[in-house]
Amino acid sequence: MMQRSVASCGLGKHSGTLRRKRWGGLRRRWELLGLFEIDQHHEFYSLTCMMKEGLSTSIQTTADHASKSQLLEDDFRAADTHIHEGFTLETFAGPVFANLRGSLGLTELEYQQSLCSDKCYLQFISNSKSKADFFLTNDKRFFLKTQNEREIRFLLDNLKNYIAHLRKYPHSLLVKLLGVHRIKISCRQKKYFIVMQSVFYPDDRISARYDIKGCEVSRWTNPSPDGSQFIVVLKDLNFEGQYITLDQQRSWLLRQMEIDTDFLRSLNVLDYSLLLAHQPLQQDERHHALSFASLIMRTKRSVNPSTNPVNNIPGVPGAVPEDNSIFTSSEIDSNSLKQGQAGDGQSCEAHHQHITGSETEELPDFEVQNRRLLLNLKNALHVIDGPDQRYFIGIIDIFTVYSLKKRLEYWWKRLRHPGRTFSTVSPQTYCTRLCQWVLDHTK
Repeated sequence: MMQRSVASCGLGKHSGTLRRKRWGGLRRRWELLGLFEIDQHHEFYSLTCMMKEGLSTSIQTTADHASKSQLLEDDFRAADTHIHEGFTLETFAGPVFANLRGSLGLTELEYQQSLCSDKCYLQFISNSKSKADFFLTNDKRFFLKTQNEREIRFLLDNLKNYIAHLRKYPHSLLVKLLGVHRIKISCRQKKYFIVMQSVFYPDDRISARYDIKGCEVSRWTNPSPDGSQFIVVLKDLNFEGQYITLDQQRSWLLRQMEIDTDFLRSLNVLDYSLLLAHQPLQQDERHHALSFASLIMRTKRSVNPSTNPVNNIPGVPGAVPEDNSIFTSSEIDSNSLKQGQAGDGQSCEAHHQHITGSETEELPDFEVQNRRLLLNLKNALHVIDGPDQRYFIGIIDIFTVYSLKKRLEYWWKRLRHPGRTFSTVSPQTYCTRLCQWVLDHTK
């Protein structure tokens, strides 16, 4: 019996070693891929299951209450706790984020189905220097990212400013933060995490991804081999010699970059990234973008976001009300419509410029900035079409404050990298430099 037990123990150790080797090999391959499924063998499987269960209850709570059209001071300080078996989940400023989700045309049911489906989350292996964990919903629509307590406190302290900025500029490039939570597991350390909209959605045909900071030190990543399916997020130096070609919407992008980075400067923030991805437009997408009927629909959606899927959500403040829409289909004469249907994209754009030109000069700056043509996509605010490419653009990682530690880091890097540009600089310099990068790399 003793020998059998020892043999069994040895066999158990052997099989355990094999499992670890197999898991180690899979993990190394997955790390190269950058994205893999968190199944029951994964170290984060238990945590993500608890996240799903807690989020399902939290979202259901907001779904059972009508979204508020007017937010109160108490809504920004709200903290709801739900107790589950083995863990508790706290939701911070729930009514505020529910209101924001509604203004983006996202229903609570749709949000719940994506975050809490039976399908496993995906883990994204980032080359970020932070120790954060990144999870992605199985449909790749929403990111969940762990944050430290200092970052969460900074976000909640400035949440009112963030919401006010998105209300004034609903087409902002800032990443859309959709929820802030803390999970406490028995006998373990608590974890804070945020839920945010993925900038790279839908990612089916994205050919390249970049993380841009507008500097050169440590801003090169080895690309994946030709023909490889590995997901590699490239950096500034990888983008050199390329351009974001937008034509008509370039001026919009440049202005929105100034507006958003100036807002972050006012919060004394630096080290944020401009996420950028692109994919070639297919022939039917190019034709659709130039069609006159599409131009009408995209313009109306742009100036009246309340026509998005959630009809009972009030219009986004800062957008032009529907009564003042640029034009409706009934206002288009038959000759213009025939001209647009003939496929003359230049005529469509010229007619659009003719209609909007005189009004635009008289509108306040924020209303002019909110007249961008939006695509009929769920992620329209982060997507801009150029003549040949579709671009996914968003500003992320907006929690790093220019503290004493960062000031000391600036001087250390200045000594270590004389004459070169690096990420740790004052918020004003960071803001100006990133805007200059976009100016230099667009046309």
